[in-house]
Amino acid sequence: MTKEEVEEEPLSPMARLFQSPGIENCIITMIGFKAKINPDIILDDLKHNVSKHPRFCSKLVIATHTNYDGERWMKTKVNVGDHVFVPDIDLQEINKDGDGFVDDYVSRLTLSPLDKSKPLWDIHILNVKTSDAEAVGVMRCHHSLADGMSLMSLLVACTRKTSNLESFPTIPAIKRREQMMSHRFGNKGWYSRSINAVYYAVRLIWNTIVDLLLLWATSFFFKDTETPISEGIGSGNNARRFYHRTVSLDDIKLIKNAMKMTINDVLLGVTQDALSRYLNQRYGDKNGEGVTTTSNLNNLPGKIRIRAGVAVNLRQDIGIQPLEDMLAKDSKCRWGNYDSLVFVPFSISLETDPLVPLLKAKSIMDRKKHSLVAPMHYSIIEFIINTFGTKVFNRTCSNTTTILSNIVGPVEEVSLHGNCITYIALTGYGHSQALMIHFISYANKMIITIAVDPAVIPDPHNICDEMEKSLKAMKDTLSGKSD
Repeated sequence: MTKEEVEEEPLSPMARLFQSPGIENCIITMIGFKAKINPDIILDDLKHNVSKHPRFCSKLVIATHTNYDGERWMKTKVNVGDHVFVPDIDLQEINKDGDGFVDDYVSRLTLSPLDKSKPLWDIHILNVKTSDAEAVGVMRCHHSLADGMSLMSLLVACTRKTSNLESFPTIPAIKRREQMMSHRFGNKGWYSRSINAVYYAVRLIWNTIVDLLLLWATSFFFKDTETPISEGIGSGNNARRFYHRTVSLDDIKLIKNAMKMTINDVLLGVTQDALSRYLNQRYGDKNGEGVTTTSNLNNLPGKIRIRAGVAVNLRQDIGIQPLEDMLAKDSKCRWGNYDSLVFVPFSISLETDPLVPLLKAKSIMDRKKHSLVAPMHYSIIEFIINTFGTKVFNRTCSNTTTILSNIVGPVEEVSLHGNCITYIALTGYGHSQALMIHFISYANKMIITIAVDPAVIPDPHNICDEMEKSLKAMKDTLSGKSD
């Protein structure tokens, strides 16, 4: 075996998918800081540590070995100066509109592809004051390097507790639902346990078959209803704009505990309700210039089909993991792209009771959790690519309306090289949908990040407004019931 062959590593199935022609998915992580960023410190840290991470010091090459033809990762020497950008910012020209400058800068990145002659990542240091930070760091990497959970574990490994800069952040233990359900029938008799086990297995098989049939149909012809938030032709190639909003994680936990559901259930219910109200406004628009009818009127057409591709982490150990464990050989919480999409239908309607969207979301998610479609979807992706090509996967996504994800972030405030982080907003671009919504928890906050095609959704802040209103209405209703 030659030295070149030793240094090369084939792409995983998901990495090959993300590198396919017409699919250029990138992840963008925006990090707000309480003080200005010193670029020299960042450069020095990268020079000493980037070589420790195989994906960030590898580039793509076309291999033509007898046992494999295609793209592979090959280790290369990294000149970190080629990956770190510090633009000159004219503060007078910005005129105190730091938020607008950051929004425009990051949006322009979505039109600038990563250079495949070097490792597929870059960092942009924006020392400009915004409404919620003194400076913003933007990290962009190709989705073939990793998924959001891997990148969050990398970020946590680089930080320290703000309360004690010598200590690593706390890594919470998160159990899978399946493990917690092992005691579900523990207090019942043998006969009852047997009947329940058979019923559970039959439902699992049936749900999986139905979900796989729906997945197949979505790949070919089963489309969502065209709505004001649906993609336009070729919208995946348009510039994207990003908008983030911070809400209280404690409020979400209060609703979760009162309704006996998960945080994901709450977020899905809030999103479902917010999109219903936002669509009602858009349908009620009289002239397309922002003049809407009374928000109390129901302007929604009947039988709207809207589905979201919800990202599911398939690792045995979920949540943030120690980086060294993720990089270890044969790790159960391996680095890379090990997630799948589950397509979840939204109930689009105006509800007078703010808790109804939560109950609907819980019912939908309980049904989806009792299915094996997520791991099976991942397992058959390679078969789909080899048999039908990547256009089938593109059509699967473009036939749905949006993508949702929720990532667990640090449970306490953390600092990077002594600079306290105020927020972490992770999102992406390159997907065919005109709308993507990502959630990240950080300390006692939940950061909502929306990525939109501005030609389709010119007012993403209105979606965030509706999400905040929905969350407040749910909290107030539950507080009123407890009084």
